[in-house]
Amino acid sequence: MKAIVAGAGIAGLVAARQLALAGWDVEVLEKSRALRPDGYMMDFFGPGVEASERIGLYPRLAEAAYHIQSADYVDTAGRTTCSIDYLRFSKLAGGKVLSLLRPDIEAAVLAALEDAAGRVRVRYGARVVNARTDADGAHVLVEANQEMSADVLVGADGIHSEVRAGVFGPERDFLRPLGMRAAAFIVTDPALNARFRGRFILTDTLNRMAGLYGIRQDEVAAFLVYRDAVSPGKEAVTARQRLRSEFAGLGDAVDRLLDLCPAHPYDDTVAQVVMPRWHTDRAVLVGDACGAVSLLAGQGGSLAIAGAALLGDVLGPVATPSGIGAALARFEQQWRPVVEMAQKSGRRTAATFLPRNTTQLLLRRWVIRATRLPGVDRLVAHQILRSIAK
Repeated sequence: MKAIVAGAGIAGLVAARQLALAGWDVEVLEKSRALRPDGYMMDFFGPGVEASERIGLYPRLAEAAYHIQSADYVDTAGRTTCSIDYLRFSKLAGGKVLSLLRPDIEAAVLAALEDAAGRVRVRYGARVVNARTDADGAHVLVEANQEMSADVLVGADGIHSEVRAGVFGPERDFLRPLGMRAAAFIVTDPALNARFRGRFILTDTLNRMAGLYGIRQDEVAAFLVYRDAVSPGKEAVTARQRLRSEFAGLGDAVDRLLDLCPAHPYDDTVAQVVMPRWHTDRAVLVGDACGAVSLLAGQGGSLAIAGAALLGDVLGPVATPSGIGAALARFEQQWRPVVEMAQKSGRRTAATFLPRNTTQLLLRRWVIRATRLPGVDRLVAHQILRSIAK
């Protein structure tokens, strides 16, 4: 049995590995020229922890994790207004909370393909421009007019999925923007790295938030979120110019990040993908392609691994094409409730993530400060953990 996986992100690589371990031959097509270097830090807990332990990925992820002590909100003068104690939250969550950069997760899964005994081939610089299915299988057209076919097609090519567009319909039918944009990039600055190593720094500001943290090799990762308000001429500027305009004046550290911002940083809409159906008899979507929960839900990496691992569980044992449709239906039936719960959590968070006025900002400070009170910390941790599906 052969599978084509479009997308070498977290979900695509995990799905490819698990299918290959079950005996499938897998071709992974990724439009980027190499492993993508940029991406924001994420808290990895919940379903992804259990799944990664079960399929043998957790030790690799734990090795790549950062040891964050706190997340500190600061004003434009750099003064701390409130803090979240990461060590305390991790303990209340059972000690299984990892802080991971998205590129590090992808690199860990890519390295784990060695477990698949050569059954996975990853092709970078291979962009899918069209996809279709018929009674004979799944077919994709790669740039340079190369057509490839397989028994099944796994669309793991993200929120702007080409597989979804070809098989299920145009993006506008499924994308649900949440009114924000997010940007991420990594710069090298030893001074900033030393200043912020071991903690997140988040600006305590209205309608925009800049986050930064020191990582390895004198680097600093930046994470910027802002309102997606369209203004005259905004569409014509570059992403770097837009970020410099949106985030000017948030303090010396942010100004330094903006000076070092690369020419083409990641900068995209914050959105969810909502679809009535994720599969056909020969194609299935996984990860953000079918169920983007948005960064506001805080579970993207965890759900990518857990969902792809489940897909491997139900599709891997299939030995003939006739069994593919039923397996994909079973995957969607089991996984859709998990994704929908996480999306609901993300939509709730969207209403308060970027305070619009001083009252909302002060309320956020009060809530964060209250988490340091005995009993309240347990209540908050319980509410967070209860919002993720087991």
